[in-house]
Order: sequence, then structure tokens, then C-alpha cells
Amino acid sequence: MKKYAPFLLSVGLFLLGCSKDNNSDVPGPNGPNPDPSADVVVQDFMWKAMNLWYFWQADVPNLADDHFATNTDYTNFLKSESDPENFFFKQLTYTDDRFSFLSDDYVELTQNLSGISKSNGLDFGLTYFDDNNNNMLDANEEIFGYVRYIIDGSNASTQDISRGELFNGVDGQTLNGGNYADLLFGDNDTYTLDMADISGSDLTPNGKEVTLTKEADLVEHPVYIAKSFNISGHQIGYLMYNQFTNEYDNELNDAFGQLKSEGVTDLVLDLRYNPGGSVNSSRLLSSMIYGTHTDQIYIRQRWNDKIQAAFSNADLEDYFASELDNGSPLNTLNLDRVYILTTGSTASASELVINGLDPYIEVITIGTTTVGKNEFSLTMVDDPDRSGAPFIYTPSREDQINPKNSWAIQPLVGRNENSAGFSDYTNGIAPDIELAEDVENLGILGDSNEPLLARAIEEITGVSAKRDFQVKMPVRLLTSSKMFQPIKNNMYLDKPLHLPGH
Repeated sequence: MKKYAPFLLSVGLFLLGCSKDNNSDVPGPNGPNPDPSADVVVQDFMWKAMNLWYFWQADVPNLADDHFATNTDYTNFLKSESDPENFFFKQLTYTDDRFSFLSDDYVELTQNLSGISKSNGLDFGLTYFDDNNNNMLDANEEIFGYVRYIIDGSNASTQDISRGELFNGVDGQTLNGGNYADLLFGDNDTYTLDMADISGSDLTPNGKEVTLTKEADLVEHPVYIAKSFNISGHQIGYLMYNQFTNEYDNELNDAFGQLKSEGVTDLVLDLRYNPGGSVNSSRLLSSMIYGTHTDQIYIRQRWNDKIQAAFSNADLEDYFASELDNGSPLNTLNLDRVYILTTGSTASASELVINGLDPYIEVITIGTTTVGKNEFSLTMVDDPDRSGAPFIYTPSREDQINPKNSWAIQPLVGRNENSAGFSDYTNGIAPDIELAEDVENLGILGDSNEPLLARAIEEITGVSAKRDFQVKMPVRLLTSSKMFQPIKNNMYLDKPLHLPGH
């Protein structure tokens, strides 16, 4: 029998400035200096930034403060890998690190972190039949995609394509493990999808073709659906939130204002396709659900020993919020229970909401196991002179970035734990109620009969839904457009709620 094989590539992040007065004692860049005649500017920046900030700095021998006896030793080490990508991953990262990455263009990277990307607006997942029954994707194994949703105002929104449709080819080439990255996530701005139908384990091309074009600076509104239902005497709110983008915190607050005005007493929060983003937005969202308990800890930050020692305990603790950053009061539902829909695309800040709320209210998750990303990261550029936070990217200091070095790194620099001290969900957060999405019947998002939402409503009302579906082809994610496309190394990651001391 054929089966789907799980193979997850990536997760989510955001861009965040400092929010506190500078009272920290973060040390300056450490280490020897390379020979000025050596062409190692990029490698030198990477080593010094990782030596200072990397969460596993003490566990990587090459990053030890006393690793190099002389400047010549250091220079030779930097020259050992001429390719910055190889240098970063082979020489500087820890074996347990699944999510650190880099980019050769910090401008492109920081735009992506703000929710701006070059995209055709088609959010899709990719999966495959595991013909070899080995849970590994082989180069010749065929892949197919399923449409999850369409971004409003995008090129895809003008084409004849919708949620639940399937495709198994691009520009006449059948997708497989060896070509899907180039065909779907390569430099080609325009491509044509070859659509298909599925029945059981049979995937058949249906002759339909859809041509899509990636557009620069596409901005996705993360509040995709906000509505409520009155079912069996329950006023049930439904919010589908697809990325933690701090530029849309006002709109998120407005959505909760709407739900509050509609008298919502139960909430279904749909994070099934949310790969993460702004940790501050996760704090705001959690406060909108639970309440403005500004005396209660939402998360604590854990850094490497160097950085941890630079901050007081108070600096490392972040509390529930009562207002947005612009001073607007939060609209909160003051709930003691929330239902959260999850899949293998639910990551980072999404998982933080689940973990951060867990000590205070009942969190019931419905769907499938989440990614399991409990670390946060920072965007670092070649700006060693930034006071109190060397190398940390700040838009106002772009003129201070070394003009000879456009590279940026996004290393894991810490972990967030909840108020009970728990952060151990590296293997993902398993659902309380398991229900996989079905590629043969994804349903209509926001419709009370959509399978995952219907299951949540059933749990709330205690009334079994009249179901006309059964899970035939459960989705096990290979990757998705949101995870793979925006950044060359396939990953979005979170940053801390704030950089303590700033």
C-alpha cells in the first residue's frame, strides 16, 4: 500500500526592533583579527557574530573564545571555506540546530521578514506517495501539490484555481524529488501548473493548466478570516491567522473587536498554515484571547551564557499585554478555554501561543502534530559597532553596515519557555484531538462544515456534526510554498519578544 511520507523543511520569523532602554552589558565582538589582505570579510563577520550570540556557542569548538592562538591561525581557518554558505553550516553551527540559515542579500531577507515577498499568491502544500516505503524522498519519486488558499489581491486570485485543487507537474514536467525545488521555487517568475485529479492512490492529469506569475512586493494580510457562528446556543468565534506579522497588529486587534462585539464566548483559532513570525504579535494575540494580565509572565528568554549574564531576570521576562505598541487598548475575549487548529505547518510563534497560554487556560489542539520549533533567532549583518547589540540588524543603521558585505545570518540565539519553565517540544506539540487534513476533501475555509472547524464546533457544543466526509488521504507535509519560497535557505524563524536591555 502506498503511504505519505513526512518530510518537513522549514518554519517561520519576523523583524523586531529594540523596545527597552539600553541598560544591558552585552560584550563587544570577540576574537582575533584576520590578515587584511585575505579575502575573508564575510567569514570574519559570521564567526564574530556567532561567537557572541549563537545559542550553542559553548558547544561548537570552532566558536570557542580561545580556539585560535594567533591571527594567522584565525585567518587560515576563515580561508578554509571560500563559500560563505559552506563555512556557516560546516564550521559554525551545532549538530542539533535545524533552523539557522543565511542570505546573501540582507535587504531581500529583511523585506521577507516583514511579510513582503515576490510571490504569485498561491499557498500550497507538497506531498508524495512513499513508493519505497522508507519515509525518505527519493529523487525520482513523484510529488504532487494541493492548493491550501489564495492570497487576496495576488496574481493567483485572478486565475481559475482554488483551494483543494491538485497539481502534479510544472511546464509539462512531472514533479519529483529531484526537480520540484527548481520548478516551483527557482528563478522562473512565470510557470504553468499541470492540474490533476485524485482517487484513492491514483493521481491522474486532468488536462487543466494554470499559468501563474510571481509579483514583487506582494504583501499578505495575515488575518485571513474572522467570523462567528451561533450554533446550539453557543456564539463561536473563528479566526484564521496565517502569519505573525507585526505590521498587522492593529488589524488583528480589530478582528478581536469584531468578535467581541458579536458576543463570542468560544474561540476557534486556526493556525494550521501559520509558520510563525513576530513573537510580540504572539504575545498580543495571546493577551487578546486570555486577557490583559500584565502582572503574569507570558514567556522567559534563555540565551547562551555570555548573553544571559548581560541581563537581569526582569529583562528576560515578558508579560501579557494590555495595549498595542501604539498605545491602543487591546480587545480581549477573556476566555478560559481556546481551541487551536494545527498541522505540520504550525510552527514557532504559533507553538508559542499554545505553550504560553497553557499554564493559564485550557488549550485544546485539533489536527496534527506541529513542527516543534522552540528557539528564536535574530537577523545579523556586518555592523559590529552597534552599541549594546553588535551585528543586530536595525533599519536606521543600514548606512553603518559594511558596504563590502551584503550577507546576513539568521542564527538561533535562544529559547522561549512558558511561565512554568516548559519549552521541551522539539518533536512538536501533539494534538489533543487528532484529525488530519484530507487532500480529497479539504473543505471550504471558514465554513462550519470544513472538517477541522466542524470537529472543533462539535467539541464546543457537544453535538456530533452530520458528517459527509471521512479521511481518505491524510496530508503528511513535504513542504509548503510559505515555508520554502521566501528565503533561499527555505526557512522563516522567530525572533525574541524584544532584545533585553534595548
